[in-house]
Amino acid sequence: MGFEYVFPSIRGVQAGREFFVSMCPLRLIPKIFLFDDDEIPPEVRAQRVLNKGRLPALTRYIVDNPDDYVFSALTASIDGNIVFEGIADQGTGMRAGQIRVPMAARFLINDGQHRRAAIELALKENPDLGDETIAVVFFHDAGLARSQQMFADLNRHAVRPSRSIGVLYDQRDDLANLTRLLALRSPVFKQHVEMESSTLSARSRKLFTLSALHSGNQALLQGLEMERDKAAALAQSYWEHVDTLIPEWAMVRERSLTAPEVRRDYIHSHGIALHALGKIGNALLRDSTTPAEWQKRLKKLSSVDWGRSNPDWEGRAIIGGRVSKSHNQVLLTVNYLRQTIGLRLSPEEQRAEDAYQRGDA
Repeated sequence: MGFEYVFPSIRGVQAGREFFVSMCPLRLIPKIFLFDDDEIPPEVRAQRVLNKGRLPALTRYIVDNPDDYVFSALTASIDGNIVFEGIADQGTGMRAGQIRVPMAARFLINDGQHRRAAIELALKENPDLGDETIAVVFFHDAGLARSQQMFADLNRHAVRPSRSIGVLYDQRDDLANLTRLLALRSPVFKQHVEMESSTLSARSRKLFTLSALHSGNQALLQGLEMERDKAAALAQSYWEHVDTLIPEWAMVRERSLTAPEVRRDYIHSHGIALHALGKIGNALLRDSTTPAEWQKRLKKLSSVDWGRSNPDWEGRAIIGGRVSKSHNQVLLTVNYLRQTIGLRLSPEEQRAEDAYQRGDA
Protein backbone atom coordinates (compact mmCIF):
# COMPACT_ATOMS: atom_id res chain seq x y z
CA MET A 1 0.00 0.00 0.00
CA GLY A 2 1.29 3.50 -0.86
CA PHE A 3 1.36 6.53 1.39
CA GLU A 4 -1.99 8.08 2.29
CA TYR A 5 -3.57 11.21 3.67
CA VAL A 6 -5.90 10.51 6.58
CA PHE A 7 -8.55 13.07 7.47
CA PRO A 8 -11.03 12.82 10.38
CA SER A 9 -14.40 13.13 8.66
CA ILE A 10 -18.16 13.07 8.85
CA ARG A 11 -19.93 11.36 5.97
CA GLY A 12 -23.05 12.79 4.37
CA VAL A 13 -25.15 12.44 1.21
CA GLN A 14 -26.36 15.13 -1.19
CA ALA A 15 -28.24 14.37 -4.40
CA GLY A 16 -27.41 10.72 -3.94
CA ARG A 17 -23.65 11.37 -3.79
CA GLU A 18 -21.41 10.86 -0.78
CA PHE A 19 -19.43 13.78 0.57
CA PHE A 20 -17.16 14.18 3.57
CA VAL A 21 -16.64 17.10 5.95
CA SER A 22 -13.11 17.13 7.33
CA MET A 23 -10.58 19.28 9.15
CA CYS A 24 -7.29 20.03 7.43
CA PRO A 25 -4.20 21.69 9.00
CA LEU A 26 -3.41 24.98 7.30
CA ARG A 27 0.14 23.89 6.53
CA LEU A 28 -1.23 21.21 4.18
CA ILE A 29 -3.53 23.54 2.25
CA PRO A 30 -0.90 24.92 -0.19
CA LYS A 31 0.68 21.51 -0.63
CA ILE A 32 -2.28 19.37 -1.57
CA PHE A 33 -4.96 21.70 -2.96
CA LEU A 34 -4.53 22.78 -6.56
CA PHE A 35 -6.25 25.37 -8.70
CA ASP A 36 -6.22 25.54 -12.48
CA ASP A 37 -3.44 27.35 -14.29
CA ASP A 38 -4.35 30.86 -15.47
CA GLU A 39 -3.33 30.06 -19.03
CA ILE A 40 -5.79 27.19 -19.46
CA PRO A 41 -8.79 28.28 -21.59
CA PRO A 42 -11.92 29.01 -19.52
CA GLU A 43 -13.93 26.20 -21.08
CA VAL A 44 -11.54 23.55 -19.74
CA ARG A 45 -11.05 25.07 -16.29
CA ALA A 46 -13.11 24.14 -13.25
CA GLN A 47 -13.08 27.62 -11.69
CA ARG A 48 -12.42 31.28 -12.38
CA VAL A 49 -8.91 32.71 -12.70
CA LEU A 50 -7.33 33.72 -9.41
CA ASN A 51 -7.72 37.45 -8.79
CA LYS A 52 -4.37 38.26 -7.24
CA GLY A 53 -5.55 41.76 -6.32
CA ARG A 54 -7.72 40.25 -3.59
CA LEU A 55 -4.86 38.40 -1.91
CA PRO A 56 -3.08 41.19 0.03
CA ALA A 57 -6.23 42.13 1.97
CA LEU A 58 -7.11 38.49 2.69
CA THR A 59 -3.55 37.75 3.79
CA ARG A 60 -3.37 40.78 6.06
CA TYR A 61 -6.72 39.79 7.56
CA ILE A 62 -5.26 36.47 8.72
CA VAL A 63 -1.85 37.77 9.78
CA ASP A 64 -3.18 40.84 11.62
CA ASN A 65 -5.93 38.93 13.41
CA PRO A 66 -4.38 35.62 14.49
CA ASP A 67 -6.68 35.37 17.50
CA ASP A 68 -10.03 36.01 15.83
CA TYR A 69 -9.91 35.51 12.06
CA VAL A 70 -12.70 33.38 10.55
CA PHE A 71 -12.60 31.47 7.26
CA SER A 72 -15.49 29.42 5.92
CA ALA A 73 -14.97 25.90 4.57
CA LEU A 74 -13.21 25.08 1.34
CA THR A 75 -14.96 22.81 -1.15
CA ALA A 76 -12.77 20.36 -3.07
CA SER A 77 -13.01 17.40 -5.41
CA ILE A 78 -10.72 14.38 -5.07
CA ASP A 79 -9.62 12.67 -8.26
CA GLY A 80 -8.66 9.37 -6.67
CA ASN A 81 -9.86 6.61 -4.42
CA ILE A 82 -11.60 7.59 -1.17
CA VAL A 83 -11.98 5.02 1.60
CA PHE A 84 -14.19 5.94 4.55
CA GLU A 85 -13.77 4.10 7.87
CA GLY A 86 -16.56 4.69 10.37
CA ILE A 87 -15.99 4.42 14.09
CA ALA A 88 -18.94 2.01 14.32
CA ASP A 89 -20.84 -0.37 12.07
CA GLN A 90 -24.27 1.04 12.94
CA GLY A 91 -26.01 4.10 14.37
CA THR A 92 -24.45 7.56 14.32
CA GLY A 93 -20.99 6.02 14.45
CA MET A 94 -21.46 5.00 10.82
CA ARG A 95 -21.31 8.69 9.83
CA ALA A 96 -18.19 9.70 11.82
CA GLY A 97 -14.71 8.35 11.24
CA GLN A 98 -11.90 9.06 8.82
CA ILE A 99 -11.18 9.03 5.11
CA ARG A 100 -8.04 7.63 3.53
CA VAL A 101 -6.85 9.21 0.29
CA PRO A 102 -3.72 8.17 -1.67
CA MET A 103 -1.08 10.88 -1.79
CA ALA A 104 -1.05 10.43 -5.55
CA ALA A 105 -4.68 11.64 -5.72
CA ARG A 106 -5.40 15.10 -7.16
CA PHE A 107 -7.25 17.61 -4.98
CA LEU A 108 -9.02 20.38 -6.92
CA ILE A 109 -10.62 23.33 -5.13
CA ASN A 110 -14.14 24.04 -6.37
CA ASP A 111 -14.75 26.96 -4.03
CA GLY A 112 -12.20 28.86 -1.96
CA GLN A 113 -9.16 29.28 -4.19
CA HIS A 114 -8.57 32.83 -2.92
CA ARG A 115 -8.69 31.62 0.69
CA ARG A 116 -6.22 28.88 -0.23
CA ALA A 117 -3.79 31.37 -1.81
CA ALA A 118 -4.12 33.79 1.12
CA ILE A 119 -3.40 30.96 3.58
CA GLU A 120 -0.23 30.13 1.63
CA LEU A 121 0.98 33.74 1.83
CA ALA A 122 0.01 34.07 5.50
CA LEU A 123 1.98 30.94 6.42
CA LYS A 124 5.12 32.52 4.95
CA GLU A 125 4.71 35.44 7.38
CA ASN A 126 3.53 33.42 10.36
CA PRO A 127 4.41 29.70 10.16
CA ASP A 128 2.80 29.13 13.59
CA LEU A 129 -0.57 29.25 11.84
CA GLY A 130 0.24 25.91 10.22
CA ASP A 131 -1.14 23.84 13.10
CA GLU A 132 -4.55 25.53 12.92
CA THR A 133 -7.27 23.94 10.84
CA ILE A 134 -9.89 24.83 8.27
CA ALA A 135 -13.02 22.88 7.39
CA VAL A 136 -13.02 21.19 3.99
CA VAL A 137 -15.96 19.59 2.20
CA PHE A 138 -14.70 16.77 -0.02
CA PHE A 139 -16.55 15.38 -3.03
CA HIS A 140 -15.38 12.60 -5.30
CA ASP A 141 -14.21 14.06 -8.61
CA ALA A 142 -16.68 13.04 -11.32
CA GLY A 143 -14.90 14.84 -14.15
CA LEU A 144 -14.55 18.36 -15.52
CA ALA A 145 -18.23 18.86 -16.34
CA ARG A 146 -19.26 17.98 -12.79
CA SER A 147 -16.56 20.23 -11.27
CA GLN A 148 -17.66 23.16 -13.45
CA GLN A 149 -21.29 22.58 -12.46
CA MET A 150 -20.31 22.47 -8.78
CA PHE A 151 -18.57 25.84 -9.11
CA ALA A 152 -21.61 27.34 -10.85
CA ASP A 153 -24.01 25.92 -8.24
CA LEU A 154 -21.88 27.03 -5.27
CA ASN A 155 -21.75 30.62 -6.54
CA ARG A 156 -25.15 30.98 -8.20
CA HIS A 157 -27.04 31.83 -5.04
CA ALA A 158 -24.23 33.53 -3.11
CA VAL A 159 -25.40 37.00 -2.04
CA ARG A 160 -22.88 39.58 -0.89
CA PRO A 161 -24.08 41.27 2.33
CA SER A 162 -25.14 44.89 1.99
CA ARG A 163 -22.49 47.50 2.76
CA SER A 164 -24.67 48.77 5.61
CA ILE A 165 -24.81 45.45 7.41
CA GLY A 166 -21.08 45.06 6.86
CA VAL A 167 -20.53 48.35 8.71
CA LEU A 168 -23.07 47.39 11.38
CA TYR A 169 -21.33 44.13 12.25
CA ASP A 170 -17.68 45.18 11.82
CA GLN A 171 -16.25 45.41 15.33
CA ARG A 172 -12.63 45.60 14.17
CA ASP A 173 -12.68 48.77 12.04
CA ASP A 174 -12.51 52.08 13.92
CA LEU A 175 -14.39 54.00 11.24
CA ALA A 176 -17.22 51.45 11.26
CA ASN A 177 -17.43 51.75 15.07
CA LEU A 178 -17.47 55.54 14.82
CA THR A 179 -20.20 55.51 12.18
CA ARG A 180 -22.32 53.05 14.12
CA LEU A 181 -22.12 55.12 17.33
CA LEU A 182 -22.90 58.32 15.41
CA ALA A 183 -25.99 56.70 13.87
CA LEU A 184 -27.20 55.50 17.27
CA ARG A 185 -26.38 58.52 19.43
CA SER A 186 -26.20 61.71 17.37
CA PRO A 187 -29.40 63.77 17.48
CA VAL A 188 -28.98 64.34 13.73
CA PHE A 189 -29.08 60.64 12.84
CA LYS A 190 -30.63 58.80 15.78
CA GLN A 191 -33.63 56.71 14.65
CA HIS A 192 -33.28 58.01 11.09
CA VAL A 193 -30.60 55.66 9.75
CA GLU A 194 -31.34 52.36 8.02
CA MET A 195 -28.84 50.04 9.69
CA GLU A 196 -29.05 46.93 7.48
CA SER A 197 -29.99 47.76 3.91
CA SER A 198 -27.92 50.00 1.65
CA THR A 199 -31.02 51.12 -0.23
CA LEU A 200 -34.24 52.68 0.99
CA SER A 201 -37.69 51.76 -0.24
CA ALA A 202 -40.01 54.54 -1.36
CA ARG A 203 -42.01 54.21 1.88
CA SER A 204 -39.10 53.87 4.29
CA ARG A 205 -39.27 56.16 7.32
CA LYS A 206 -35.48 56.38 7.41
CA LEU A 207 -33.64 59.33 5.92
CA PHE A 208 -30.15 57.87 5.52
CA THR A 209 -28.43 54.51 5.16
CA LEU A 210 -25.57 53.41 7.39
CA SER A 211 -23.38 52.76 4.34
CA ALA A 212 -23.95 56.32 3.06
CA LEU A 213 -23.06 57.78 6.45
CA HIS A 214 -19.96 55.57 6.53
CA SER A 215 -18.87 56.89 3.11
CA GLY A 216 -19.43 60.44 4.33
CA ASN A 217 -17.31 59.85 7.42
CA GLN A 218 -14.61 58.15 5.38
CA ALA A 219 -14.38 61.19 3.09
CA LEU A 220 -14.53 63.61 6.03
CA LEU A 221 -11.71 62.01 8.05
CA GLN A 222 -9.47 60.84 5.19
CA GLY A 223 -5.84 61.60 5.94
CA LEU A 224 -6.58 63.34 9.26
CA GLU A 225 -4.40 61.72 11.89
CA MET A 226 -6.06 61.89 15.30
CA GLU A 227 -7.13 59.74 18.22
CA ARG A 228 -10.34 57.74 17.90
CA ASP A 229 -12.29 59.81 20.46
CA LYS A 230 -11.25 63.07 18.83
CA ALA A 231 -12.25 61.77 15.42
CA ALA A 232 -15.67 60.77 16.75
CA ALA A 233 -16.17 64.17 18.37
CA LEU A 234 -15.08 65.96 15.20
CA ALA A 235 -17.42 63.92 12.99
CA GLN A 236 -20.37 64.57 15.30
CA SER A 237 -19.59 68.29 15.44
CA TYR A 238 -19.31 68.51 11.66
CA TRP A 239 -22.57 66.75 10.88
CA GLU A 240 -24.40 68.76 13.53
CA HIS A 241 -23.23 71.95 11.83
CA VAL A 242 -24.29 70.61 8.43
CA ASP A 243 -27.68 69.85 9.98
CA THR A 244 -28.19 73.53 10.85
CA LEU A 245 -27.79 74.38 7.15
CA ILE A 246 -30.29 71.81 5.84
CA PRO A 247 -33.65 72.61 7.46
CA GLU A 248 -35.46 69.62 5.93
CA TRP A 249 -33.49 67.18 8.12
CA ALA A 250 -34.81 68.88 11.24
CA MET A 251 -38.30 69.01 9.77
CA VAL A 252 -38.28 65.21 9.46
CA ARG A 253 -37.31 64.91 13.13
CA GLU A 254 -40.08 67.35 14.04
CA ARG A 255 -42.49 65.40 11.81
CA SER A 256 -43.50 68.39 9.75
CA LEU A 257 -42.08 66.54 6.74
CA THR A 258 -41.81 62.80 6.16
CA ALA A 259 -38.61 61.02 5.18
CA PRO A 260 -40.13 59.74 1.89
CA GLU A 261 -41.08 63.31 0.93
CA VAL A 262 -37.58 64.60 1.60
CA ARG A 263 -35.89 61.79 -0.33
CA ARG A 264 -38.31 62.32 -3.22
CA ASP A 265 -37.91 66.10 -3.47
CA TYR A 266 -34.30 66.69 -2.33
CA ILE A 267 -30.92 65.04 -2.83
CA HIS A 268 -29.23 66.02 0.45
CA SER A 269 -30.02 62.76 2.25
CA HIS A 270 -28.78 60.56 -0.59
CA GLY A 271 -25.41 58.82 -0.49
CA ILE A 272 -23.86 61.12 -3.10
CA ALA A 273 -24.65 64.19 -1.00
CA LEU A 274 -23.23 62.74 2.23
CA HIS A 275 -20.10 61.67 0.36
CA ALA A 276 -19.71 65.12 -1.20
CA LEU A 277 -20.37 66.87 2.11
CA GLY A 278 -17.71 64.67 3.71
CA LYS A 279 -15.18 65.71 1.06
CA ILE A 280 -16.06 69.37 1.54
CA GLY A 281 -15.63 69.01 5.29
CA ASN A 282 -12.24 67.36 4.80
CA ALA A 283 -11.07 70.27 2.64
CA LEU A 284 -12.31 72.83 5.17
CA LEU A 285 -10.68 71.03 8.09
CA ARG A 286 -7.34 70.96 6.26
CA ASP A 287 -7.55 74.68 5.38
CA SER A 288 -8.74 75.90 8.80
CA THR A 289 -6.72 76.49 11.94
CA THR A 290 -9.67 76.67 14.33
CA PRO A 291 -13.16 75.11 14.50
CA ALA A 292 -14.68 78.59 14.28
CA GLU A 293 -12.99 79.11 10.92
CA TRP A 294 -14.37 76.00 9.17
CA GLN A 295 -17.77 76.51 10.78
CA LYS A 296 -17.95 80.05 9.41
CA ARG A 297 -16.96 78.97 5.89
CA LEU A 298 -19.39 76.04 6.00
CA LYS A 299 -22.33 78.42 6.49
CA LYS A 300 -22.18 79.34 2.82
CA LEU A 301 -23.76 75.95 2.11
CA SER A 302 -27.06 77.39 3.34
CA SER A 303 -27.43 78.99 -0.10
CA VAL A 304 -27.41 75.63 -1.91
CA ASP A 305 -30.70 74.62 -3.50
CA TRP A 306 -30.81 70.87 -2.80
CA GLY A 307 -34.13 70.36 -4.56
CA ARG A 308 -34.27 67.82 -7.36
CA SER A 309 -35.95 70.47 -9.50
CA ASN A 310 -32.75 72.58 -9.40
CA PRO A 311 -31.42 72.29 -12.98
CA ASP A 312 -27.84 72.65 -11.69
CA TRP A 313 -27.95 69.04 -10.46
CA GLU A 314 -28.68 67.58 -13.89
CA GLY A 315 -25.48 66.00 -15.17
CA ARG A 316 -23.90 66.33 -11.74
CA ALA A 317 -25.84 64.43 -9.09
CA ILE A 318 -28.74 63.51 -11.37
CA ILE A 319 -28.55 61.61 -14.65
CA GLY A 320 -31.73 61.13 -16.61
CA GLY A 321 -33.89 62.07 -13.64
CA ARG A 322 -32.21 59.61 -11.24
CA VAL A 323 -29.65 60.29 -8.53
CA SER A 324 -26.34 58.71 -9.53
CA LYS A 325 -23.37 57.97 -7.26
CA SER A 326 -20.72 57.18 -9.84
CA HIS A 327 -17.21 58.49 -9.24
CA ASN A 328 -17.64 61.24 -11.84
CA GLN A 329 -20.98 62.36 -10.41
CA VAL A 330 -19.52 62.57 -6.90
CA LEU A 331 -16.67 64.64 -8.33
CA LEU A 332 -19.03 67.06 -10.11
CA THR A 333 -21.23 67.39 -7.02
CA VAL A 334 -18.17 68.19 -4.89
CA ASN A 335 -17.17 70.79 -7.51
CA TYR A 336 -20.55 72.48 -7.20
CA LEU A 337 -20.26 72.69 -3.43
CA ARG A 338 -16.62 73.83 -3.61
CA GLN A 339 -17.58 76.65 -5.94
CA THR A 340 -20.42 77.66 -3.61
CA ILE A 341 -18.06 77.89 -0.65
CA GLY A 342 -15.20 79.43 -2.62
CA LEU A 343 -12.73 76.55 -2.50
CA ARG A 344 -10.31 75.96 -5.37
CA LEU A 345 -10.71 72.80 -7.42
CA SER A 346 -8.00 70.16 -7.52
CA PRO A 347 -6.50 69.34 -10.95
CA GLU A 348 -8.69 66.21 -11.21
CA GLU A 349 -11.78 68.16 -10.21
CA GLN A 350 -10.93 70.93 -12.69
CA ARG A 351 -10.61 68.42 -15.54
CA ALA A 352 -14.01 66.92 -14.65
CA GLU A 353 -15.52 70.40 -14.44
CA ASP A 354 -14.10 71.43 -17.79
CA ALA A 355 -15.52 68.28 -19.40
CA TYR A 356 -18.91 68.97 -17.78
CA GLN A 357 -18.97 72.56 -19.02
CA ARG A 358 -18.12 71.35 -22.53
CA GLY A 359 -20.93 68.84 -22.32
CA ASP A 360 -18.58 65.85 -22.40
CA ALA A 361 -19.38 64.56 -18.88
